[in-house]
Amino acid sequence: MGTGAMKRSTSSVWLHPPSPVTPGLRIGLLGGSFNPAHSGHLHISEVAMKRLDLDFVWWLVSPQNPLKSSIGMAPLHDRLHEARLIARNPHILVMDIERALHSHYTIDTIRALQRRFPRAKFVWLMGSDNLKSFHRWRSWPEIVRRVPIAVVTRPGSAISALHAIPTTRFCRARRCHCDLASARPPAIAVLDGPRNPQSSTAIRNAERGGEAMAASVG
Repeated sequence: MGTGAMKRSTSSVWLHPPSPVTPGLRIGLLGGSFNPAHSGHLHISEVAMKRLDLDFVWWLVSPQNPLKSSIGMAPLHDRLHEARLIARNPHILVMDIERALHSHYTIDTIRALQRRFPRAKFVWLMGSDNLKSFHRWRSWPEIVRRVPIAVVTRPGSAISALHAIPTTRFCRARRCHCDLASARPPAIAVLDGPRNPQSSTAIRNAERGGEAMAASVG
């Protein structure tokens, strides 16, 4: 889809928030395939809510991550259902907003959200494992310049994330997590503490291993 078509499609969709959006509301955005959602997603969200004093976290379940293969990708409806079962915190809300926007890229989603809710304070959330590949995202420098970013440390990636391309390029953007939601971008904060090792890849590999074992004894 061309740039002009994308602008027309995102601007013509009226976005309905999953919760009341009042001026100054602090909202964390956690995007991904959620294939499947797991306790690691919940951990990132709850750490961010506590440390950044967020009012809500929106899980943006992507129809298809452009950096991932569609092979093995569960249907969007199933992933949304699983995510809502995992997101048991009433302040974590699951959305399929990218389907409504026909958006394939995070930057387009962020532009649309800021255009629709100009007085909300959005913070992009990610695990430190995703920060290592963040420079492959479309228009990633613009993402950094548009919204504050909170990086929650994940096992095995905390140190390498400190040397990732986005971290070194925007080294002067490093901030204390205090009042990150109100900080003027670029602003990046690393939230360290207890780490949750769960991952969607590990869950899928375990499921495939279980299926293979069942087939071998069947």
